[in-house]
Amino acid sequence: MNIRTYCETDEAAVAALWRQAFAYTPPWNVPEEDITRKLAVQPELFFVAEFDGEVVGTAMAGYDGHRGWVYYVAVSPKHRRQGIGKALMRRVEQALAVIGCPKLNLQVRAGSHEAVAFYRRLGYDVEERVSMSKRLKGLSPEGDEREGRHV
Repeated sequence: MNIRTYCETDEAAVAALWRQAFAYTPPWNVPEEDITRKLAVQPELFFVAEFDGEVVGTAMAGYDGHRGWVYYVAVSPKHRRQGIGKALMRRVEQALAVIGCPKLNLQVRAGSHEAVAFYRRLGYDVEERVSMSKRLKGLSPEGDEREGRHV
């Protein structure tokens, strides 16, 4: 297995992996759009795991100067429980540590007990937080709703 940074020829394989691994993902999370956005910001923190020339895992990270975040940690179902997810997370941790990141955060969907157990085995703790969000798509730069549509 080889872990390397994402390259543009990986797009189809990564999008297919995410659709398989995250079948419950909301419709606004379009893999190709998420990939394009990531390539515009810290593309060096976008990793793929490759086995025999096939993309079998991913991890996408970011650092804002205060905290690091990791997203899209995915491993192909037929390659799970082989240490690929652990290796991807270690690569993310190392890359963030090198640029001075003091703490790495991640979110797991409620009820995803298997994912929580995986991260706990890697030394992550559950913190008491309320996760909040606001969809910005459809907002003008001034923050007003465009054309009266709500998103």
